[in-house]
Amino acid sequence: MRSGVKKAPVQPGNQPPKATMAEFTVKDPDYRQRVYDSFSRQQFMEHLGARLHELGPGFCEIHLDYAPHLAQQHGYFHGGVIGTLADNASGYASYTLMGREDSVLTVEYKLNLLAPGTGEKLISRGTVIRPGRTLIVSRSEVFSLNDNSEKLCATALVTLMALPGRPEQVK
Repeated sequence: MRSGVKKAPVQPGNQPPKATMAEFTVKDPDYRQRVYDSFSRQQFMEHLGARLHELGPGFCEIHLDYAPHLAQQHGYFHGGVIGTLADNASGYASYTLMGREDSVLTVEYKLNLLAPGTGEKLISRGTVIRPGRTLIVSRSEVFSLNDNSEKLCATALVTLMALPGRPEQVK
């Protein structure tokens, strides 16, 4: 349990991937700093107020506190915000497994909104399912946090393209 937060119960068919974070090969021992540096250059994530919370090989967790400008007309977190967090969590989970001179790019994602994004915070967890040489398949789950209880509000399957030898272009 992280920080006294209750996790949503695991539902049938919603089991963690068979591969655990420890089973992934890390190509860059300094991946954490590389990921944090990359995340800090994403002005859109800064604009939203999103924060990297936890990283591991093939894993990324992003948090976003509620603010009225992130809501749709009913006061829930906007679906576009939820999709952005799902995409970024999977993207950075994948990026943890890349080499120092490599990068990734999302080529597709399928988002299922399962419940309204209500509460004080969104938590998005991305986990690599298969780190292929060309395509990386990852999964994200987005939870809404209310009174220290997580509720699954979205799930995404994300496909990313590995870009070996093409580091991010820092401007």
